[in-house]
Amino acid sequence: MANQTLTVQIHGECAAGFEPVRRAFEENFHARGELGAAFAVTHNGATVVDLWAGWADADKTRPWAADTLTNVWSTTKGAVAVCAHQLAERGLLDLDAPVARYWPEFAAAGKQDIPVRWLLSHRSGVTGVGLDHPIGLETVLDWDAMTALLAAQAPHFEPGTASGYQAMSYGFMVGEVIRRITGQPVGTYFQENVAGPLGLDFHIGLPASEHGRCSEMVEPVMTSEAASALATAFANAGPVALAALVNPRIEGHHANDPAWRSAQIPAANGHATARAIASLYGALLDGSLLSAQTVETARTGQGREVDLVGGLGNEWALGFYLGSEEKAFGPNPRAFGHDGFGGSTGGADPEAGIAFGYTMNQMGPLLRDDPRKMALVNAVFASLRS
Repeated sequence: MANQTLTVQIHGECAAGFEPVRRAFEENFHARGELGAAFAVTHNGATVVDLWAGWADADKTRPWAADTLTNVWSTTKGAVAVCAHQLAERGLLDLDAPVARYWPEFAAAGKQDIPVRWLLSHRSGVTGVGLDHPIGLETVLDWDAMTALLAAQAPHFEPGTASGYQAMSYGFMVGEVIRRITGQPVGTYFQENVAGPLGLDFHIGLPASEHGRCSEMVEPVMTSEAASALATAFANAGPVALAALVNPRIEGHHANDPAWRSAQIPAANGHATARAIASLYGALLDGSLLSAQTVETARTGQGREVDLVGGLGNEWALGFYLGSEEKAFGPNPRAFGHDGFGGSTGGADPEAGIAFGYTMNQMGPLLRDDPRKMALVNAVFASLRS
């Protein structure tokens, strides 16, 4: 089904009653700077929204297709969390055990007592590699180098006393625990135990044969005022934030590099369709992936705080963050999910039976709760109320 509306052609399906979602999706193109995007929603296990539109490249030569893959940045963290919780459910991982039980080298620099749950809830203090050891993008592409550096790294704040967003280190640390338990890189484990069995078009470490389906990530458009404010924020940032965000500083265009696409960077380089993300979260609701008890554990809040890296108030659960008072995933404060740098998201509200995924290639400047995402999520729950 396609409908010509002004300058954007909307493709896909939208069930009766969910017309507000289609309107919000279209409005993102007309009023919120969308280039190419897809949005999918399941309700009580049935797909009720599956929309895509726009362009897969900045030059507008490749239309966004039903199977366009997009780098979803930190939305990948939710997929990694699913792997950890699956291992816990199988009795192979104790979330309260020290990380060093599985990864002995991690005990260095006073980290011997840090439990696995503090990796999942961003409370380890290891927000990244310290600025005394500057690294470049090539190091991020090297799994062994990154995990060795993080194993040796001293925490940037006292573990367990606060949350500090582990922007890149999350994926390497949780991923290395998974690798030590299973003997498999996290992307391989995810493919064989989660994406493959569920038939999800979601990859951590994208085969070169699939690169041609990728959308081109486009840097955020920022006003001079916003750019100035960002520069000031970085200038005033302390070691906790700088280790997370600038060593090295990852920019949107890095995701277009074939080496980035093929590497396993499980905090930031998952490639997925919106349909796959919605289906992943839908599988958390219908019991086909994890038990209800495990999902409840995964979405149990670890205490509301102002994160030391992002400077935002939120409540981390275990590998996800909660909707909280920001209503990041709809009106339910215990809805959960994870956003990606620039705008993408995946989330679920178990009480409402809703799961959703959003992908896009025109990046926004925010780490979470992009206005386009929020417009779509709010439209989903408005549809349920109508």
